[in-house]
Amino acid sequence: MDQQRNQRAVIEAQRVDFIAVPTNDVAQAEDFYANVLGLEKNPNSLHDWIEFETGNVTLALVDAEGHGREFAPLPPGSIALRVPDVAAAKAKLEEAGVECGDVWDSGACNGASFTDPDGNGIVLHHRYTPYPDGRMP
Repeated sequence: MDQQRNQRAVIEAQRVDFIAVPTNDVAQAEDFYANVLGLEKNPNSLHDWIEFETGNVTLALVDAEGHGREFAPLPPGSIALRVPDVAAAKAKLEEAGVECGDVWDSGACNGASFTDPDGNGIVLHHRYTPYPDGRMP
């Protein structure tokens, strides 16, 4: 198995630059990510490719059909937004009219799911225990 692994091509990926988030309504999605989620909009965004910075990866709102793709929302859990307090973040979203799932606890982290106006699956997430090697993400 190790010999097969060594024979595979290595692309030297450095990081994830962006996640394309499909939308049918760029203006509505832009309003949601900016004003409901409070994410920072990249001022270099285009009219049909709106980028929001999250600190470690860019979420790019993409007019799916305008880019030659059939619209299909991202499945649940495709985007996990780290927050300091899941229950508090959930309460703020619900105050803004966003329907959220119950807060769950895995024994290492907790979260709550919701969708954006296009149905893209997003999770509020907070890991509260270190990894087995003692590091926190």
